[in-house]
Amino acid sequence: MECLLASVLSSPASMAPFSAPKQKRHRCRELRAKLSSENDPWFESAVSAASLRFQETNRAEPLLVDPFAGCFVDPDMHMVLKKHPHPYCVAAKFIDDKLLQNVHSIDGLKQVVLLTDGMCTRPYRLNWPTSTMIFDISPERVSNISSHKLRGVGAKTSRRCFHVHVPMESPDFEKALRARGFKANTHSIWALQGIPITTLASFEQILFTISCLATKGTLFLGELPAWLAETDIGSQPSAEKWINKLFMGNGFKVDSINYDEVANSLGKEIAPESHSNILFVAEQLRFSDDQMETWRREFQRVEEGADEEGFEEL
Repeated sequence: MECLLASVLSSPASMAPFSAPKQKRHRCRELRAKLSSENDPWFESAVSAASLRFQETNRAEPLLVDPFAGCFVDPDMHMVLKKHPHPYCVAAKFIDDKLLQNVHSIDGLKQVVLLTDGMCTRPYRLNWPTSTMIFDISPERVSNISSHKLRGVGAKTSRRCFHVHVPMESPDFEKALRARGFKANTHSIWALQGIPITTLASFEQILFTISCLATKGTLFLGELPAWLAETDIGSQPSAEKWINKLFMGNGFKVDSINYDEVANSLGKEIAPESHSNILFVAEQLRFSDDQMETWRREFQRVEEGADEEGFEEL
């Protein structure tokens, strides 16, 4: 199957970041990184997210600790620590825990696919079990700069784990992922937080590709910008009905997760910040294309064997 994702995503200059365009201005005005002189929304969104993780790490009782987020932040900038964690950090902690819980329950090869803004530090800061392959799908220019900075502070993945980058701009998204070792007949888990999305159509292509590559029972979780639901044509149903319809159309059973409930389960209160995203967990109910092809060949082999036995009897 040829993936159409790259054709849907537009150029960096014209593309809004993952979160709603108006939202990025509300994220941590106090902290900025010296990454590029260009006015690139992908950089701005990624730096804002890294700044939030850096602030959370430095709170008295942090919800999560990101020892590498500081390499993206200007050390001379004034930092204002909030009393409660930002909703983005609550979602990040939720995703962290789900990822580790899932991969630690799998024997043998583990495949983790992260759809990120290019400054995701999960490959380095999480305790991945042996034989974990981590695929980071993100903007190439952002990833190149962040990789250089992460190497400069000594960031490394867990021992006997593999981390590869897959450029979001690849002309054939699925082919690029397979070329780097992804196996569509083996269990995987997918997490989305930060990858630039401009339109409902672009996310539908992402979801379609994951549906084709993910084996039955695969988890797909993360954050979606709520404004995607507003672009749907028709009567504009509630976000929950919209997300159920969208995911079920691609073979996923999905649950929307309440940010306050996640924070409460962690013994925290959520900061009263504007964060119009949808936190979700979805499970694949269909078989992947590779699983279907494997079974088709096996069925054909059995049928051919039965025909040969019948011919010999005659």
